[in-house]
Amino acid sequence: MIFQPIASGSSGNLYLVQDVNHFLAIECGIRFKEMRRKLNFNLAWLDGLLLSHSHGDHSKAAKDVLAAGVEVYALGETFEALSINGHHNAHELKPLQAFSVNGWRVLPFGLVHDVPAMGFIIEASGEKLLYVTDTAYVPYRFKGLTMIAIEANYSEAILRESDEDATRKMRALRYHMSIERVLGFLAVNDLSKVREIFLLHLSDAHSDEAMFKRLVEEWTGKPVYVAPERA
Repeated sequence: MIFQPIASGSSGNLYLVQDVNHFLAIECGIRFKEMRRKLNFNLAWLDGLLLSHSHGDHSKAAKDVLAAGVEVYALGETFEALSINGHHNAHELKPLQAFSVNGWRVLPFGLVHDVPAMGFIIEASGEKLLYVTDTAYVPYRFKGLTMIAIEANYSEAILRESDEDATRKMRALRYHMSIERVLGFLAVNDLSKVREIFLLHLSDAHSDEAMFKRLVEEWTGKPVYVAPERA
């Protein structure tokens, strides 16, 4: 299995998971025209698209993706917020109810955000990917993970010292994952089979890419990659 970050951050998110000749997209938070270009102008080979929640930096192209014939999987609340509930390509998910699509097995689970949101366990060919973004923390523990892609939005120390508006600071603290919480999450989970970790959705103002990468590598002993804003 290969995890490929294509866009990551508040300006838009899009990720691609590949297993042999099968492809699964996660998020569609960039313009559809750009998304098509990033995916070589062909979405027909996508087995589906997983959508974590309704915020525009994750869902901007959702209507166009559905119209292009891609099967989209999300919470009913997400489809409703985007006014696309009832579309024949929109498949409503329930937290902790696994489903399969063309060789992929996906387990959605609830996250802690200011709108209904989900993370995903994605399994194929004996590998298990954890995908988590836009959450205050992860309310579950996992075993047997081989890859982790997780939000590391800010450093609590950097945020505390910044001149950011107090309301925006509080929103980050309440609804996004800090590098400190990422380290705490990694400390209580089974990483014995993990072969690589991806850090997602870093804040431009309140993160430090080099420091985050170093901290997680030292903490886990695993290769760590920081997803770029645009690949």
